Amino acid sequence: MCGIAGFFNPQQQFTKNEQKYKKILCDMKDTLSHRGPDDSGIYINDCFGFAHARLSIIDLTTGHQPMVKKMYGEEYAIVYNGEIYNTKEIKEDLIQKGYIFETTSDTEMILYGYLEYGTDIVKKLNGIFAFAIADTKNKQLHLFRDRAGVKPLFYTNKNGTIVFASELKGLFQYTDIKPIIDKKGLNEIFSIGPAKTYGCGVYKDIDELLSGHFVTFDTQGKHIHCYWKLESHPHTDSYEKTVEKTSFLVQDAIRRQMISDVPICTFLSGGVDSSIVSAICASELKKQGKQLHTFSFDFVDNDKYFKANAFQPSQDRPYVEKMVAFLDSQHHYLECETAKQADLLTASVDAHDLPCMADVDSSMLYFCSVVKQTHKVALTGECADEIFGGYPWFHKKECFEADTFPWTMDLEARKVLLSNNFLAELNMDEYVSEIYHRSVSETPRLDEDTPEEARRREISYLNLKWFMQTLLDRMDRTSMYSGLEARVPFADHNIIEYLWNIPWHIKAKDGVVKHILREAGRGFLPEEILFRKKSPYPKTYDTKYEALLSSRLKEIINDSSSPVLQFLDKDKVNRFLKSPSDYGKPWYGQLMAAPQMIAYVIQINYWLKKYHVSVQL
Repeated sequence: MCGIAGFFNPQQQFTKNEQKYKKILCDMKDTLSHRGPDDSGIYINDCFGFAHARLSIIDLTTGHQPMVKKMYGEEYAIVYNGEIYNTKEIKEDLIQKGYIFETTSDTEMILYGYLEYGTDIVKKLNGIFAFAIADTKNKQLHLFRDRAGVKPLFYTNKNGTIVFASELKGLFQYTDIKPIIDKKGLNEIFSIGPAKTYGCGVYKDIDELLSGHFVTFDTQGKHIHCYWKLESHPHTDSYEKTVEKTSFLVQDAIRRQMISDVPICTFLSGGVDSSIVSAICASELKKQGKQLHTFSFDFVDNDKYFKANAFQPSQDRPYVEKMVAFLDSQHHYLECETAKQADLLTASVDAHDLPCMADVDSSMLYFCSVVKQTHKVALTGECADEIFGGYPWFHKKECFEADTFPWTMDLEARKVLLSNNFLAELNMDEYVSEIYHRSVSETPRLDEDTPEEARRREISYLNLKWFMQTLLDRMDRTSMYSGLEARVPFADHNIIEYLWNIPWHIKAKDGVVKHILREAGRGFLPEEILFRKKSPYPKTYDTKYEALLSSRLKEIINDSSSPVLQFLDKDKVNRFLKSPSDYGKPWYGQLMAAPQMIAYVIQINYWLKKYHVSVQL
């Protein structure tokens, strides 16, 4: 993976002030250097400036970027972040058409693919990616993003110049682009955060390229194109054929995503998702005489403090031990200390350029930094719950019937610390209702669906467009902050497309959550792992953690210079800090309860201060 950035203006001549714009490009790539610490480069001509920070995974020696090719006297350049898993097939086709490759990198394949197929090359790619192509002949900038939105790409228009970057911080290196937050952005932070509306960059006038889309900028302006979207069709495969095909798609995605010129590892929680990924990887590596390295995550003394609840019924460690023995993997048990995850709350904001999932992010940030000490590439079980229907809101009656986002059904928990004046200004309920109903209205329909099956599609669509995107953002930022490439084979578009149309009575046959995935995994895992009840990413239940957060929040509210005070009611905060916490009542997802509310406010205060955010209400 890498970091990309750049700018484009068909009316400009950047080379007339080359030193100024080269300096901007260098600042951009340096700001994104954590995403690609192995190599870097810049490219500039009259209309374009490209910057790249490279993490070397494929073609360790000759894949330098920006990559520039000349054809018929014209230059074409690319900066690319991602991995393409069907490079070999596309490359063979291009070789037959006469293209001569100088590298083994997928970057060169994409650029030659553009020269041959134009923007249709994106439809041929199987992978995770965000890339930009400079077409100097037509004075066009093309920005592309993968189908599931695994890799990020933000852009803005500054006085006619299009500026883009993998992360928001890259944009702020360009002249006069400032972090401004208006009412819409504040609603993104307080009303729906740590999620964000797809396509929204949260900061004023900044957009995120939508997944499955590309955008072209030229002398005529901006042209957005959707090259992939979900389509609803009748599912005609038998139950047996459905299991067989699901098993093939999962195995194929995992095996494809093992491609690497450096050693790979897996994250292993002992749940069915990560265990299937690890089992297939271990089996493939054994054929090569290699042993898989696996990593599991928990918190110091969590065996003493853990409290089972409906969202988190069991600890991971016993199941991890069973899987390690079954796989014969070289396993690494990683634990995060209370102070460490609290201290890294600010680094998590640095990674996202926004408040995020509090200690759910900060702990993952820590774990990824440890994994990176020995590995550059990790395969994860992320996204299976959204695609296969593993979350409670797919089947719990109150979630299923809720006329709002099922992972945040009660906005009152979000209002508990905010001042009445600020709440009146935000109109949280109206904002959430509007974006919820807009999203639901986009759900691809099927006329023959029953009302219940139609609602299943709505829940699934919301998960893919909202909840999954939040977790993909988390995985990208926490891993790439340390230059670790975390792959997500369950987010393969072939799996998403096929599972979208499998009816619920097959997906969850006999009431078994993720039944179709468990059946597809038969033969790879022990039965007790295959049918383990879902337990999400671990969190600490150590009361000392909440006490530490409370003391830090008290310091913030007692400091008159704290920028978050403009949104809080100090009396409400003090009452909240004195109240006993209910760890089983999350205000977002399954993990974010009272301690995470405190941590989130701490993150907001740090974010406002660190980024010098200008608030416009």
